[in-house]
Amino acid sequence: MRNIAIIPARRGSKRLPNKNTMSLGGLPLIAHSILEAKKHPAILDDIYVSTDDAQIKAVALSFGVKVIDRPAHLSGDAEPTVTALKHVLESIDFEVDSVFLLQPTNPLRPENLLADAFDLFQENQSESLMTVTRNHQKFGKLIDNQFVPFNYEIGQRSQDLEPLYFENGLLYIIKASLIMQEKIIGNKNFPMIVNHPFAHVDIDTQEDFDYAAYLLNHKL
Repeated sequence: MRNIAIIPARRGSKRLPNKNTMSLGGLPLIAHSILEAKKHPAILDDIYVSTDDAQIKAVALSFGVKVIDRPAHLSGDAEPTVTALKHVLESIDFEVDSVFLLQPTNPLRPENLLADAFDLFQENQSESLMTVTRNHQKFGKLIDNQFVPFNYEIGQRSQDLEPLYFENGLLYIIKASLIMQEKIIGNKNFPMIVNHPFAHVDIDTQEDFDYAAYLLNHKL
């Protein structure tokens, strides 16, 4: 049984065109996730990029990983990531145990994240693992033009907030059998807490890209 990494990178990006091949720290954005996966040959048997874009494909091949050409009907704005993962599994000719999903828009990851996550995934006999980060913000809703606190009371200190977490997108580990059911998160899911500046990087705009470049330049 094999473990593989899948990096889904489609052509379309309305707010930051061609972001997956933009240069971040002297490397195409997608290359950061490729190189992260390549650090772990003892865990990952193969690395695949799923794309509908010729330029992304060329970059992926230049970094020595395999490419699965994603069909147009699985490449639209509204298409969920899981269908691209499923398409990869259906396109290869061997049985896969677990898939490491590395999103190219999360290019910066803490040291040893993949290895530590895989240890937790195995120890807990999980169907899936997702990385999450503690939230320290005070959220509220706007109701009838009034701000109504959601996760705190007016005057409450931020350090006293009830712990809430957000899905940071740094890493997912998923049983292949779950993906074939078109699911990424299983009933037995392990939330791995990652409190690190990299957890706040998810590139969708130029401002997001500039923030990632700042963190990379300061070698956090």
